[in-house]
Amino acid sequence: MPSFDIVSKVDAQALDNAVNVTSKEITNRFDFKGSHVVLNLDKKEFVIKMETDDDMKMRQLVDVLISRAHKQGIAPEAFDASKEGQQSGKLWKKDVKVKNGLAQEDAKKIVKLIKDAGLKVQASINDDLVRVTGKKIDDLQAVIQFCKTANLGIPLQYVNMRD
Repeated sequence: MPSFDIVSKVDAQALDNAVNVTSKEITNRFDFKGSHVVLNLDKKEFVIKMETDDDMKMRQLVDVLISRAHKQGIAPEAFDASKEGQQSGKLWKKDVKVKNGLAQEDAKKIVKLIKDAGLKVQASINDDLVRVTGKKIDDLQAVIQFCKTANLGIPLQYVNMRD
């Protein structure tokens, strides 16, 4: 029986490359000359720690990071930059979490969405992925198209297609 998995994963190497490219670009930009800018990636926790001189530079740093990550193939929805930066002395600090893995409530949303669509497939939650099985590959491809058009706010990948 044909099946595939819906996951939400971020490639650690692509994320590392995006952080490095952002660091290089920031050091070469005129508006950041002589400014205190720190950009570190915690690979275990998938958190990017940022420090700048002021709030405006922090926003610019986040924008550059997201655009560079998008060029590396990481969806902008993968970054949780909603938490405001806090001031610590003269510096602004901010932690940007990178969503890696499918949370249980997101998986439930996806399964409900697939079941409400009325397609002839079964969706089940296995840890941090949703497995979709059906009798025809065409039904599975319809699920992929349906999930791509649904705005869930999380980046999804469709892997492990089996016949």
